[in-house]
Formats: sequence, structure tokens, C-alpha cells
Amino acid sequence: MPTIQLADATIALDDAGEGAPVLLLHGFPSTRRLWSSVAPPLVEAGHRVIVPDLVGYGESTAPTGVRVDMQSQAGWMLRLLDALGIERATVVAHDVGSAAGQIMLASAPERVRGLAVLDGVYCGEWAMDAVASIQAWNPADAHRLAPVLARRLGKGGAVREMLQAYEGEQGGLKLIRAARDLDPRQTEGIGQALRTSAAPALVLWGERDSFLPIETVGRPLAALLDAALVVLPGGHFTPLDCPAEVAAALRGFLARLPARR
Repeated sequence: MPTIQLADATIALDDAGEGAPVLLLHGFPSTRRLWSSVAPPLVEAGHRVIVPDLVGYGESTAPTGVRVDMQSQAGWMLRLLDALGIERATVVAHDVGSAAGQIMLASAPERVRGLAVLDGVYCGEWAMDAVASIQAWNPADAHRLAPVLARRLGKGGAVREMLQAYEGEQGGLKLIRAARDLDPRQTEGIGQALRTSAAPALVLWGERDSFLPIETVGRPLAALLDAALVVLPGGHFTPLDCPAEVAAALRGFLARLPARR
């Protein structure tokens, strides 16, 4: 397992392929395994595909006391690109990972060649009601959290693989910490910066997303980013529900991006 060591974090990642870099960001409570069936077609299309676990998620770590919120994730992901010698990348982000992607674009537009959001967040709409029970979870029962989540999500082996890093007491504590550090205020004030970034964007949404509804989150986000909105045959976890459709839409988007400067 490749890792990148930063001063305040260790980032586990998969890094495959050659060509224009694409950074795939998962959300909560996911890991980089969310992209297991999407990354290979992008590599086959001629892209270098970087798939990290966000810091404090999966196999990536940060010292106790360091917040693993999405503002911090954006900074870590930019530093990850630095460590890999990448000046600009297309960012593809799911769920609250899209908050990190949006913050990257708003704060460092010169580093983001394009932004694709899958079932992501908009302004202060982060589906925090779905996270509240994990935020309130008793740390003494942390070992019970991953099995409960797997049953809630109910998607079989793909979800079990995605959540494997959260099994046991330490994995459960990692999830509780990550949930408690989520802060929707971090994307409430970046709308104007996103409007003026001029980065090409794409918004993909599962037609059955019950966490972040397409009408109240997906369409306003697409309008904010001046992006096409593509509805896919899945629920919230589109990279697991319909990976072929996700990969095809992303390959088309990447092929249409302007040549690298």
C-alpha cells in the first residue's frame, strides 16, 4: 500500500496509469474502495488516477487532536498533489468529499483543471441528519459501528469492502471522529468563488438518492457550477450502484476538457 507522509498526516492511496491526473475523493463513511470499479476504466482511457483515503478515513491517519474536517482535507489534498509532483488535476468527488473538492477549486482554482461532483453537497446542505447518530455514538461501543452501518446501507460485498477499514474498536473510533468533525459551514460562503473559477464542471446524481435529493441539492449545485446535470440509475452511492455509467460519464467529461496549459 503506497503512502505519502506529510508533516501532520499519513495518506494511503492508489496511484495508477499515466496521462492527465485525476484525483478521486470519497465521502463519509466511505474509503477509497468506493472507486474500485470506476478507477480502472479511467486508467484505460489514458489518465493517471490518484485515489486516496481522506485523512482520518480508511487507512489514512492524523495525530490525535488534529481536525479531519473538509477544509483541512482540501489542504491535505493540495499538498498530496505537491508531493506527487502534480501541478493541476481534475477533481472527482462524492458526498462530503465534494466539499473538499469545492474548497480546493475556490481556494486554488489554478490547481483544478475540472470538477466532477457525484451526489455531493451544496452550500450548507450536507445531509447531517444521516450522520447525527454516528456523531452521538458512544465511543465505548465503537466496535459495533461498522456492522451497523453495513446493515443500514445494505449493498452487500461492495459496502463491506468499502467499510472494512472501520471494523473493530479503532475503526469505529475513526468514524466517530470523522463524523464529529464534519462542518457544513465550510461551504456556505464559497459560492461566489466557485462561480468565478470558470473551471469546467459536471454533476452526476443517483435518481434514487435519499440522502441528498436531486431537486434541492443536485440542481442548485449544477446551476452554481454552470454544469450539466446527469441523472444516473442508482441511489446515493453511484460509484457502487452503477459504476459503468459513472465511468462512462467521467470519461466523456475528461475527454472534453481543454488541453492542459
